[in-house]
Amino acid sequence: MKEYILITGASSGIGYEMAKQLATKNVNLLLVARSEDKLQKLQKELTVLHQIEVEYFLYDLSEPNSAQDLYNHIKQKNYLVTGLINNAGFGDYGNFTEMPLKKDEEMIAVNITALVGLTKLFGADMTKQGKGKIMNVASLLSFLPFPYYSVYSATKSFVLAFTETVATELEGTGVIVTALCPGTVETPFHTNAMRKTNAMSANKPMPADIVAKAGVELFLNGKGKKIVGIMNWVLSNLPRVTPDKIMMKIKKNLASIKH
Repeated sequence: MKEYILITGASSGIGYEMAKQLATKNVNLLLVARSEDKLQKLQKELTVLHQIEVEYFLYDLSEPNSAQDLYNHIKQKNYLVTGLINNAGFGDYGNFTEMPLKKDEEMIAVNITALVGLTKLFGADMTKQGKGKIMNVASLLSFLPFPYYSVYSATKSFVLAFTETVATELEGTGVIVTALCPGTVETPFHTNAMRKTNAMSANKPMPADIVAKAGVELFLNGKGKKIVGIMNWVLSNLPRVTPDKIMMKIKKNLASIKH
């Protein structure tokens, strides 16, 4: 039976680049996103270039029960998923009390609820098969919760904690669970407001293909978590040596709009 790697958020950014890089390794892909035009184009490109099987599924992972629905759809099609990359996610920037509640709820649904659901459902299948790989895309902000990114930071802190604990539970089953922790990446993720912050000036976004390369390497061959970039590794360790009050002042300054 043919094996497939499932990638969510595959139509742009890190997910798009990982799909292209994995295709060069002759693996079959299942791509999930909301943009049919982009998925169709990517599917055609990858099948022609690499003679692999690429299928796509249009799903909005902020919708209730989307993880279960997607899982059921894939099972009905008899695709054997031996790899899962939970890459779909989005963030927002602004004062917490002023941000729309609906946007916060959708962010939690995509970044946490769908990720947990897909990890549980496909992880259970992989455990029965005695093999599999799951990679969840966390963030530098998993270690450094930033003001003005309050809900996003919290979701990514959850993703890292969740991934590390599930990875430990599944030790010895043949299923490897990892977490990719990029800093800022040059993708459509960033709003105009985000681009005006001190943090974006001080720590320039990395190209998406470079981050994707680190992700593909971690997914295929790695264990544990990977922080992408030396500067991001240094930043992730700052809270260990900096008092909380000072650390939060630093983060607030970094997250503020530069003038």
